[in-house]
Parts: sequence; C-alpha cells; structure tokens
Amino acid sequence: MKEDNLSELLEYLAKSLVEHPEEVRVRSHRSGSMVYLDLTVNPEDLGRVIGKHGRIATATRTLLRVAAARNGQQVTMNVVDTD
Repeated sequence: MKEDNLSELLEYLAKSLVEHPEEVRVRSHRSGSMVYLDLTVNPEDLGRVIGKHGRIATATRTLLRVAAARNGQQVTMNVVDTD
C-alpha cells in the first residue's frame, strides 16, 4: 500500500469517528520503508480518535500496520494535539 493510500485510510477512519470531519488533517512523510502519519483533529474530537485508555488509537494503528505490511512497509501514527 502506498504512502498516499495509508494517509487516505487514516483520514477515512478518523472522519468516521469525529464530529468535525472537515477539520481532519493527515500529514505524512517517509524515511526508507517507514511511513510517518500525523493526525490532526478538532480539539473537541481528540477523545473520539484516542478512545478510553487509547483503545481506538491502538486499533487504528493496528489496521494501518496490517495495511502497510502487505507491501513490506512499516507505519507509525501520532495524534497531534494543537492546543
């Protein structure tokens, strides 16, 4: 899966969870086979993308890792706090 596809997958998942989907932003950059994704959402939606005890963020990272592994890539996702 290409870097762009991973970004699109993360954007789709995040927009499905939040109340302000128009404010979802995904920045990506690559270093070798590692893809770094930074997710920015409205501050009111942080809890929705992180979840209780980080469960939603962990599940999202797992989905991204599975998608990336199919093409021999690795991925990491960070939720960026804009406050």
